[in-house]
Amino acid sequence: MTTAHRSTASLQRLPFRRTLIASALLLAAGHSWAQSAADSAPAEQTVVVLGSRSVAKTALDTSAPVGLISLKDMQTAGPLELGKLLQTLDPSFNFSTTFISDGSDIIRPATLRSLGPDQVLVLVNGKRRHQQALVNVQQTIGRGSAGTDINAIPLAAIHHIEVLRDGAAAQYGSDAIAGVINIVLKSQVKETTLSGTVGTTSEGDGDTYAGSANTGFALGEDGGFINLTVEARKRGETNRAGPDSLRVTGAPRVTQHIGDSNAKDAYLWWNAALPIDKASEFYAFGGVSRRKGDAYGFYRSQGDGRTVPSETSGDGYLPNIHTTVKDASFAFGYRRDLANDWKLDVSVNHGESELDFHESNSINVSYWYEPKAGAPGGIYGESPREADTGKLKFTQTTFNADIKGPIKFGENSSLFLASGFEYRSDNFQILAGDPVSYQYGRTNNPLIPIVGQDGKTAASGIQGFPGYTPGTAVDGGRHNIAFYLDAEHRPIETLLLAGAVRYEKYSDFGSTVTGKLSARFDPSKQVGFRGSLSSGFRAPSVQQEFYSSVSTNLNNGVLTETLTARQGSAVTQAFGLKPLKEETSTSASLGMVLRPAKNMSLTVDAYEIKIKDRIVFSSEIAPEAGGGPIANILNPLKVGQAQFFTNAVDTRTRGLDIVAEHTTRLPASTLVLSGQLGFNKTEVTKRHSSSSVLTGEQVFDASQVTLIERGQPRKHHVVAADYSSGPWNLNTRANYYGEVQASNFSPLHTWDAKWLVDASVRYAFSKRTFLSVGANNVFNTLPSEWTNGGTLQKIGFTRCWETCPIGVNGRSMYIRADTAF
Repeated sequence: MTTAHRSTASLQRLPFRRTLIASALLLAAGHSWAQSAADSAPAEQTVVVLGSRSVAKTALDTSAPVGLISLKDMQTAGPLELGKLLQTLDPSFNFSTTFISDGSDIIRPATLRSLGPDQVLVLVNGKRRHQQALVNVQQTIGRGSAGTDINAIPLAAIHHIEVLRDGAAAQYGSDAIAGVINIVLKSQVKETTLSGTVGTTSEGDGDTYAGSANTGFALGEDGGFINLTVEARKRGETNRAGPDSLRVTGAPRVTQHIGDSNAKDAYLWWNAALPIDKASEFYAFGGVSRRKGDAYGFYRSQGDGRTVPSETSGDGYLPNIHTTVKDASFAFGYRRDLANDWKLDVSVNHGESELDFHESNSINVSYWYEPKAGAPGGIYGESPREADTGKLKFTQTTFNADIKGPIKFGENSSLFLASGFEYRSDNFQILAGDPVSYQYGRTNNPLIPIVGQDGKTAASGIQGFPGYTPGTAVDGGRHNIAFYLDAEHRPIETLLLAGAVRYEKYSDFGSTVTGKLSARFDPSKQVGFRGSLSSGFRAPSVQQEFYSSVSTNLNNGVLTETLTARQGSAVTQAFGLKPLKEETSTSASLGMVLRPAKNMSLTVDAYEIKIKDRIVFSSEIAPEAGGGPIANILNPLKVGQAQFFTNAVDTRTRGLDIVAEHTTRLPASTLVLSGQLGFNKTEVTKRHSSSSVLTGEQVFDASQVTLIERGQPRKHHVVAADYSSGPWNLNTRANYYGEVQASNFSPLHTWDAKWLVDASVRYAFSKRTFLSVGANNVFNTLPSEWTNGGTLQKIGFTRCWETCPIGVNGRSMYIRADTAF
């Protein structure tokens, strides 16, 4: 095995016990018969590599808070998808439940420290992970962003996860404003592991079946390996909609679908290294996944102008939105140990994300009612009931060349340096759907009057999710280069000083320079202080630069186009909107680490993040009823409403994280108690507009401010108790989610804070075979009722919609079996 590979593999095979910030499922480390001998190592051997390019440190010795989620954490937690698992184990992470939100039903928004999905950087094996193709344009958390599809990575392929909760754009580049998540893949070659899970909800729906296999093979005799993972999962739909008293005739009945959609997921991932000689190796990793979702739009009642009575039988219809997510990534690199402990790493990393839309159980009303000479009733009288509605594609290719090592001053002093170059290319595509999915009649001529069953102008396009048009189709991209320099030095043994500077130049908006300073001071082994100051940035994504769509709505019986206008379009130019530029940020953190005893630790970290020129998706801009400057722009362009991406708000986020852990070891058992308290508050400090026509308040209205400030819990706490004795392990974990608010679809409403309690029992038949029985949300806790939901409440929304951190499913139960050989 080469030195480079020994360094990487040893980090993955070390005993990753639970550290402070990452997790609340704390398993005993050595006295449980069900655990391997590796788990009994002391906490001081738990190391992380995120946040510093120098020698790996223990999680309690870093200059910024870094948490770790171990393999054991993932095995004993209930969620089967990575997003929900991270939300359960790390209070800084939010994974809001979404439904009736088009593509966001299958790719849900993932956030860190209550910022946006695109303000957290995700790495795999230390390399940048590509973003998702989907742009969140619905009224959900992360509206207007294109983050990382965290659920495209299978749990069975992951060895551990590191979470850096500190600004790190100067170290890792764009997006790392809220922090960085590094997912480290398995590299073991000695065993094959199998896992199977079945589960359901207390309502008898949402049946879940999951299975995975992981195995490894040695390549040669010098430490080479290939590790393979296959995983599959099937999730049944849930529905918590109440009776619809508005859109049905006769007695109220359930018409909507409010809950999880049907989903089928399949994954194949790999991680490999092949030594060339004693000092160098090739490495490769990546994977492919395919996930299919089966969600719904809003119910169309029989008397609605969007229906055709003879075709949409019964009392209306519910459009069915089918989504297919295809994701692929491949990284290939070369590592070499140089003289004097220096190391070289050169790599190429390519990733692709594709989201396909298909609509069924729907209709294009304008096709049906389009006038036709000689036809019965003078209309065509037919329309396809399903269609492909378009595709979104995103690709990213990254080249990195990095070198690092120490410069020694005498025998006991050195300066650790790291430097590197990066080239990255991003590309975004929109492919148009079938003509029936977007056309206004077969001729697509807005001058031909088409009247629906209600005597008003017929709606165009297929109902539910109208297709992308040839006019909105696009194939655009950009590239950028970056140079960085990191340095670490210990002027005295108890003081660590570090700094980083990074220069990036983009082909579309220009260049930026960011920097970071951090320090760690340990006056004793029991007490440590840490802090950092940094500037950061996030480049506008190519999705935000090039996304465009047209949907046609009926406003008072008039066919109205709602246009999502890309930058540089006729609409944005008419409003005088400037091209998107980078968001800039400043971050500061200050913390303390206490280790009063070998079995106890406490950390307290306070932070502040200020972001200027944050990119948002605007409110709907409509012409004034009596005419005015907005009408003078939109009416000649025949646009009824317009939305766009723009740098429009400044925000400030302040937070406090308190984490404590205590371990009690008895002769025959171990008890681990932990608490993670997360406090966080985001405020919009300024709204502004680059347009001379629109004010900042018009561009980003009060309901959108509420979504940013109160859409995610300001408090998220995790407390846990883990007890192991002989072959038994009992784990109880409680998540506290603070209140959330929303005001887009009703007057301002507050959903109360809630505790969710999970519990599991695990029995070890041997050191490699386990059976677990567990329940998530043991007490069947649900969001508080939506008492002022107005129309939405009448059609079946009884709990929540746009801001649902705990979801609406209630209690779920599962049985899991794990074995290795």
